[in-house]
Amino acid sequence: MADVAIRTAVPADVDALLAFWHEAAEGTSISDDGDGVARLIERDAEAVLLAERDGVLVGTVIAGFDGWRCHLYRLAVHPDARRQGIASYLLEAAERRFVALGGRRGDAMVLDRNERAHHAWRAAGYAPEPQWSRWTKLLAR
Repeated sequence: MADVAIRTAVPADVDALLAFWHEAAEGTSISDDGDGVARLIERDAEAVLLAERDGVLVGTVIAGFDGWRCHLYRLAVHPDARRQGIASYLLEAAERRFVALGGRRGDAMVLDRNERAHHAWRAAGYAPEPQWSRWTKLLAR
Protein backbone atom coordinates (compact mmCIF):
# COMPACT_ATOMS: atom_id res chain seq x y z
CA MET A 1 0.00 0.00 0.00
CA ALA A 2 2.28 2.71 -1.26
CA ASP A 3 -0.23 5.46 -0.54
CA VAL A 4 -0.82 4.46 3.12
CA ALA A 5 1.73 5.05 5.88
CA ILE A 6 1.67 3.26 9.22
CA ARG A 7 3.00 5.09 12.27
CA THR A 8 2.63 4.88 16.03
CA ALA A 9 0.46 7.30 17.93
CA VAL A 10 1.84 10.15 20.01
CA PRO A 11 0.11 12.06 22.83
CA ALA A 12 -0.96 14.81 20.40
CA ASP A 13 -3.09 12.19 18.56
CA VAL A 14 -5.45 11.46 21.48
CA ASP A 15 -8.30 13.79 20.49
CA ALA A 16 -8.13 12.78 16.82
CA LEU A 17 -8.18 9.09 17.81
CA LEU A 18 -11.27 9.52 19.96
CA ALA A 19 -13.07 11.41 17.19
CA PHE A 20 -12.01 8.79 14.63
CA TRP A 21 -13.25 5.88 16.76
CA HIS A 22 -16.55 7.67 17.31
CA GLU A 23 -17.02 7.83 13.54
CA ALA A 24 -15.35 4.63 12.32
CA ALA A 25 -15.52 2.06 15.13
CA GLU A 26 -18.45 -0.16 16.00
CA GLY A 27 -19.46 0.54 19.58
CA THR A 28 -17.58 2.27 22.35
CA SER A 29 -15.74 1.26 25.49
CA ILE A 30 -15.52 2.69 28.98
CA SER A 31 -11.85 3.35 28.25
CA ASP A 32 -12.68 5.59 25.29
CA ASP A 33 -11.61 8.79 26.97
CA GLY A 34 -8.62 11.06 26.69
CA ASP A 35 -7.02 9.92 29.93
CA GLY A 36 -7.30 6.24 29.02
CA VAL A 37 -5.86 6.67 25.54
CA ALA A 38 -3.08 8.95 26.79
CA ARG A 39 -2.21 6.37 29.45
CA LEU A 40 -2.00 3.65 26.81
CA ILE A 41 0.31 5.73 24.60
CA GLU A 42 2.47 6.64 27.59
CA ARG A 43 2.72 3.01 28.76
CA ASP A 44 3.42 1.47 25.34
CA ALA A 45 4.19 4.06 22.70
CA GLU A 46 4.28 1.47 19.90
CA ALA A 47 0.96 -0.21 20.67
CA VAL A 48 -1.35 2.22 18.85
CA LEU A 49 -0.82 1.92 15.11
CA LEU A 50 -2.29 4.54 12.79
CA ALA A 51 -2.80 4.27 9.05
CA GLU A 52 -2.67 7.59 7.24
CA ARG A 53 -3.23 8.53 3.63
CA ASP A 54 -1.89 11.95 2.67
CA GLY A 55 -1.65 12.79 6.38
CA VAL A 56 -5.32 11.90 7.03
CA LEU A 57 -6.16 9.18 9.54
CA VAL A 58 -7.88 6.29 7.73
CA GLY A 59 -7.39 3.37 10.13
CA THR A 60 -6.24 2.22 13.56
CA VAL A 61 -5.42 -0.88 15.53
CA ILE A 62 -4.14 -1.32 19.05
CA ALA A 63 -1.51 -4.06 19.18
CA GLY A 64 -0.98 -4.75 22.86
CA PHE A 65 1.51 -7.27 24.20
CA ASP A 66 1.60 -8.18 27.88
CA GLY A 67 4.73 -10.29 27.62
CA TRP A 68 2.76 -13.49 27.15
CA ARG A 69 -0.13 -12.86 24.77
CA CYS A 70 -0.78 -10.53 21.89
CA HIS A 71 -4.05 -8.62 21.99
CA LEU A 72 -5.69 -6.64 19.19
CA TYR A 73 -8.22 -3.91 19.81
CA ARG A 74 -9.82 -1.05 17.95
CA LEU A 75 -9.27 -2.24 14.41
CA ALA A 76 -11.19 0.47 12.61
CA VAL A 77 -11.13 1.88 9.10
CA HIS A 78 -12.85 5.08 8.04
CA PRO A 79 -16.09 4.27 6.17
CA ASP A 80 -14.82 6.02 3.02
CA ALA A 81 -11.62 3.92 3.02
CA ARG A 82 -13.06 0.46 3.61
CA ARG A 83 -12.52 -2.51 1.28
CA GLN A 84 -9.15 -1.13 0.16
CA GLY A 85 -6.91 -3.43 2.21
CA ILE A 86 -6.20 -0.98 5.03
CA ALA A 87 -7.39 -3.33 7.81
CA SER A 88 -5.18 -6.11 6.47
CA TYR A 89 -2.24 -3.70 6.19
CA LEU A 90 -2.72 -2.64 9.83
CA LEU A 91 -2.96 -6.24 11.00
CA GLU A 92 0.23 -7.14 9.14
CA ALA A 93 2.01 -4.29 10.93
CA ALA A 94 0.60 -5.44 14.29
CA GLU A 95 1.72 -9.02 13.63
CA ARG A 96 5.23 -7.86 12.76
CA ARG A 97 5.32 -6.03 16.08
CA PHE A 98 4.15 -9.12 17.94
CA VAL A 99 6.67 -11.45 16.29
CA ALA A 100 9.50 -9.01 17.02
CA LEU A 101 8.44 -9.00 20.68
CA GLY A 102 8.30 -12.82 20.82
CA GLY A 103 4.53 -13.16 20.58
CA ARG A 104 3.09 -16.39 19.24
CA ARG A 105 -0.66 -15.86 18.92
CA GLY A 106 -2.83 -12.84 18.27
CA ASP A 107 -6.18 -12.52 20.03
CA ALA A 108 -8.90 -10.09 19.01
CA MET A 109 -12.15 -9.24 20.72
CA VAL A 110 -14.76 -8.86 17.98
CA LEU A 111 -18.41 -7.95 18.48
CA ASP A 112 -20.67 -10.85 17.51
CA ARG A 113 -23.06 -8.50 15.70
CA ASN A 114 -20.35 -6.85 13.57
CA GLU A 115 -20.52 -9.03 10.45
CA ARG A 116 -18.45 -6.57 8.42
CA ALA A 117 -15.60 -7.00 10.91
CA HIS A 118 -15.92 -10.80 10.79
CA HIS A 119 -15.12 -10.66 7.08
CA ALA A 120 -12.00 -8.55 7.67
CA TRP A 121 -10.72 -10.81 10.43
CA ARG A 122 -11.29 -13.96 8.37
CA ALA A 123 -9.53 -12.40 5.38
CA ALA A 124 -6.52 -11.76 7.62
CA GLY A 125 -6.41 -15.42 8.72
CA TYR A 126 -8.10 -15.15 12.11
CA ALA A 127 -10.77 -17.60 13.20
CA PRO A 128 -13.44 -17.34 15.89
CA GLU A 129 -13.22 -19.45 19.02
CA PRO A 130 -16.83 -20.51 19.69
CA GLN A 131 -16.45 -20.61 23.45
CA TRP A 132 -15.23 -16.97 23.54
CA SER A 133 -15.95 -13.74 21.72
CA ARG A 134 -12.35 -13.92 20.62
CA TRP A 135 -10.68 -14.53 17.27
CA THR A 136 -7.18 -15.95 17.14
CA LYS A 137 -4.32 -16.63 14.78
CA LEU A 138 -0.99 -18.37 15.28
CA LEU A 139 1.79 -16.04 14.19
CA ALA A 140 4.64 -17.06 11.91
CA ARG A 141 8.07 -16.99 13.51
